[in-house]
This record gives sequence, structure tokens and C-alpha cells, in this order.
Amino acid sequence: MMTQPDAAPSRQELESTYQELSAYRDRLAADVLAMGQKLKLPRRMVEQNIAQHEELNRLDGVLRQLEAQIKNKDN
Repeated sequence: MMTQPDAAPSRQELESTYQELSAYRDRLAADVLAMGQKLKLPRRMVEQNIAQHEELNRLDGVLRQLEAQIKNKDN
């Protein structure tokens, strides 16, 4: 039996995925911030940790790609 390739995601699916990933990214950043505060790290150091956080940066890249795909659905 041959399987068909998956159809391109709908705009609604893209937006839903974007919202879920964005919420996860915000929670992760808040967790990093809370941990820094708990450890009494200077805010500047915590912000630097957030800026250099590998998973947060990866999520930001995925979110940018989803934004572009959503914009392309408008055209």
C-alpha cells in the first residue's frame, strides 16, 4: 500500500502550533527568570542566560519560520 505525503498544514494548524510554542517559550523563559531570582543572580546575568539559552533560541527560530508560513498563507 502506498502512502500519500502529508498535505500542507492549514493556516489554522499553523496558528495553533504557533500559539502553543509561543506559550511554551514564554513559560520556559519565565522559569529561567524565576530560577535566577531564586538563586539571587543579578538581573543582567539572568537576561544574558535567557538570551543565550539554546532551547529558547531554537524556539525563537521555529516561531519565526511559523510566522513566515502563516504570512505566506495570506498570499
